[in-house]
Amino acid sequence: MSAPLRPRPAAPHGPAASWDRAVPGARLLTVGVVGAGRVGTVLGAALAAAGHPVVAVSGSSGASRARLALLLPEVPRRPVAAVAHAAADLLLIAVPDDRLAEVVADLAERGALHPGQIVAHTSGAHGLAVLAPAVAAGARPLALHPAMTFTGTPDDLARLDGISYGVTVPADLRPLAARLVADLGGVPEWVAESDRPLYHAALAHGANHLVTLVNEATDRLRDAGVSRPEKVLAPLLRAALENALRLGDDALTGPVSRGDAGTVQRHLARLAATAPESVPAYLALARRTADRAIAAGRLRPVDAQSLLGVLADSGREVAA
Repeated sequence: MSAPLRPRPAAPHGPAASWDRAVPGARLLTVGVVGAGRVGTVLGAALAAAGHPVVAVSGSSGASRARLALLLPEVPRRPVAAVAHAAADLLLIAVPDDRLAEVVADLAERGALHPGQIVAHTSGAHGLAVLAPAVAAGARPLALHPAMTFTGTPDDLARLDGISYGVTVPADLRPLAARLVADLGGVPEWVAESDRPLYHAALAHGANHLVTLVNEATDRLRDAGVSRPEKVLAPLLRAALENALRLGDDALTGPVSRGDAGTVQRHLARLAATAPESVPAYLALARRTADRAIAAGRLRPVDAQSLLGVLADSGREVAA
């Protein structure tokens, strides 16, 4: 399974255009991928499907080799520095956030980067500052983060169509970055360097914490004797997500948005007896839900007083 080939946008103008014309093969980029994790292998396969030659990739673990066999079976595995040397036009670094600075610095120290080469990373938390050693070596920096969760399988390629990419890039490279995102089937969202942590926090809060929240709800339904909690939750959660994306805070329903203090108090009492580890998260989310419901006019402050009292009292008990 592969991503469909897409027509390329018109050639960019300005400083990026002269670099682009220097790339052989009708503006195709010779690409190397450092990191055969879920993101790196999928984006490498998508670039290959768009016509860009992916000439080398690094990845030595068993899981990496399995992903490469599925997604980039003809691309040779090489040491990291060799991948950087082979990536004549674009080096895509897809490693965990906390390893990124070390990998970039090591490549620069080894002389593996070269002037004019685009060095891109896929971290949402980092912007261009982490690529400073590459820039000092003459490379051009690009932060390119896909706003999507990955499994590292061919199924991911179909999910790339239409997704957003958080892009931070020097102004003269915007046309090239836009073209690269278009080749991946996505849409660029231009994120300022200083806003990268906030951008990434928002995505992690929405996606990663959603997984935790869903699994918490699943566990509590099992505690309540529900044999197939996923069947109960699926239509409810899909409707809640669709309504939230469409209506914002107007999608709020349930006891907190109604100010039902007695119901919330019973929730907390039973959670404390059954799964006390769930109480702090329930309290934090209930308080924030109440704040948003009041601000949106869904819950009158006078009707919220008893509820806020229950949450405050329960919070003091947890702290004690």
